[in-house]
Amino acid sequence: MRIKIYILLIVIFSGNLVLSQNKKKEIINCLKKEMEEKKIPGCQLVVLKDNKILLSEAVGVANIAFSIPVKTNTIFSINSISKVFTSVAIMQLQEQNKLNINDRISQYIDSIPENWKKITIKQLMSHTSGLPDIEDEKGLIGDKGQDSAWLMVKKLPLQSEVGEKFNYNATNYYILQRIIEKCSAVGFEKFVRKNQFDVVGMKEIYYGNSYDVIQNKCPTYSYYHQDKITYENIKGTKLKETYEEFPSKMITDAGAFTTAEEMAKWIMGLQSGKLLKKNEDIDIIWEPVKLNNGSYDGFGGLLNAYALGWPVITRQNHPAVAPIGGGRAAFIIYPKDNLTIILFTNLTGSSPEEIIEKIAKLYIPDIGD
Repeated sequence: MRIKIYILLIVIFSGNLVLSQNKKKEIINCLKKEMEEKKIPGCQLVVLKDNKILLSEAVGVANIAFSIPVKTNTIFSINSISKVFTSVAIMQLQEQNKLNINDRISQYIDSIPENWKKITIKQLMSHTSGLPDIEDEKGLIGDKGQDSAWLMVKKLPLQSEVGEKFNYNATNYYILQRIIEKCSAVGFEKFVRKNQFDVVGMKEIYYGNSYDVIQNKCPTYSYYHQDKITYENIKGTKLKETYEEFPSKMITDAGAFTTAEEMAKWIMGLQSGKLLKKNEDIDIIWEPVKLNNGSYDGFGGLLNAYALGWPVITRQNHPAVAPIGGGRAAFIIYPKDNLTIILFTNLTGSSPEEIIEKIAKLYIPDIGD
């Protein structure tokens, strides 16, 4: 009888292993098909289920010039995904009773225009402040540095009334960095390293610029180039390396470099209560923010709403939060399905969130129905 039980267990285990291998093959085939269609040189994919890593794959080429393959420790630029660290930092300070997201920014920032004073921290986080943008198509406005740009942006009119529209711009996160540093009494990077990255064991995460030399960092590629006269982005047929500079007083907005496995550590830490003490605080930062007229707005298409630093997919079945960065890095958390998929690519404009949705369909067949 005992031998029969052992045989039965082996058969069950083998069956699960075959199913797992089949699913892995299906996912990788789906990914490779998308990479071929979108001409993506290389990427990292991590799938989390029930807050555990099910799959971690590195596919393609990290550095085309030297034919260096992507590995699981290859460092990618994640751009605006950095905003989720800012979002959690604000909630950590709220848990420490050092601020409240409904506070007006005038409580923390001096010398601002009168019509800015009623704007709240929450409205900065959700890009519903109506503030003018400290950046334009060329970079920081005025092209004379961060401090000069700050003086200039304060002289510009509001883009809209407070709470009236979703206007995604860097001014909001420039101010959030100042608020975080004032309330924590330390620099932003130091705060998130101590209170987030160190807590979850994230070692391979860096703030900097594209031209910084970081071990295992891959270049970022694009088929687009910017016209020097019109500053219009034009799509071509030749792949080019892109270079981005992230101002030091705006790393709350963008400028982080890391791997998909390192990002997975942060996500698992967030969902297991290591970063925020209250579960309801996660619900708060994931809750889509309504405009004054009661509607939602976001980037459009799949990302049809925005929360507190988190783009949101609002739909009846399988809603999700979907941080994206630079049009090349993304992760989507499907809270009701206990599923998270992370996809970092080295091609700007690859729309990784769309690829993630196709992979998610292999786990959630009725997604998007």
